[in-house]
Amino acid sequence: MTSYKDSGVDLAANVRWIEAIRSAVSSTYGPRVPKQRHGLFAGLFSLDFDEALFRRSYRRPMLVGCADGVGTKLLLAIAMRRLTTIGIDLVAMNVNDLVTCGAEPLFFLDYLAVSKLDPAALLGVIEGIAAGCREGGCALLGGETAEMPDLYRQGHFDLAGFAVGVVERGRMIDGSRITPGDVVIGLPSSGIHSNGYSLVRRLLKKNRCRLEDTHELLGETIGDAVLRPTRIYVSAVRAVLGAYRVKRIVTGMAHITGGGLHENIARILPARCGVVLSSRAWKVPPVFHFLRRLGVASDEMFRVFNMGIGYVLVVRPAYAQGVLRILRRAGEEPAVIGRVTRGRQSVRIR
Repeated sequence: MTSYKDSGVDLAANVRWIEAIRSAVSSTYGPRVPKQRHGLFAGLFSLDFDEALFRRSYRRPMLVGCADGVGTKLLLAIAMRRLTTIGIDLVAMNVNDLVTCGAEPLFFLDYLAVSKLDPAALLGVIEGIAAGCREGGCALLGGETAEMPDLYRQGHFDLAGFAVGVVERGRMIDGSRITPGDVVIGLPSSGIHSNGYSLVRRLLKKNRCRLEDTHELLGETIGDAVLRPTRIYVSAVRAVLGAYRVKRIVTGMAHITGGGLHENIARILPARCGVVLSSRAWKVPPVFHFLRRLGVASDEMFRVFNMGIGYVLVVRPAYAQGVLRILRRAGEEPAVIGRVTRGRQSVRIR
């Protein structure tokens, strides 16, 4: 007789897995997650708080959803056997997108597809996701773990994440209110974040770079530099929005992912607005100088990577200094990196 385990799927491992991740998952729960049994078929989340002190009192709430992954950065994490930070990346790629429209992240769901379910080896992934959720202020409400030995090579797996948030309709930010003269504020990235890794991997292979080697430009191992997790900007952005509950001084926001500053800022600009950025306004992290030296043209670097700016806020000029102060108090190192001009939905970097 042939069993399910003979085909490569271990149901007993799945039971152990559910128990192993219980602590990490529950560590993300706040007062809006009702008490419920662990392992149910769906998770529950309250849109508002029961306590009057924290009540949002939504009038026209809009739910916001997004989905993303971590791309081929996952292959480098597997090669270095460093799986915890990749979970942070997964959450960051979702909640940073979600908050650009002014939304508050509510909960997160993950999808983990593996060749063989090894709870001890993969626990770090969920712990990283939980850490990202705590930082992003959302609950890890559930997920799916699929064991598919015929689809994935031994030791390999894939990750996807899904975030849901809420924003009051009248407070939604979509870039339509951006006007010439608005100030562009940039928040530093921690490095490459989670985009462009097919190019990164090709460069490392072509130049025979080993992840465990230390490079003079980096001051650390190549593996440490390329696996540094994506920064989560939710708390800083929410601090700014919370400080201006009546005045709508933030006119647009962009998460700088694939396509770099040019494409991601351009997508929020109205038809007759452009942006001019000054490349001298921020410091480019060493990892980008390292990649440039491996053989990438400067314009291609800016087209693919964030080049040191992970998130952008466009604000009314009269409030720029106030926003900078709030961001600094939130632990950021913001910089005015440019201004909105009359143009055609394009971004120039001088």
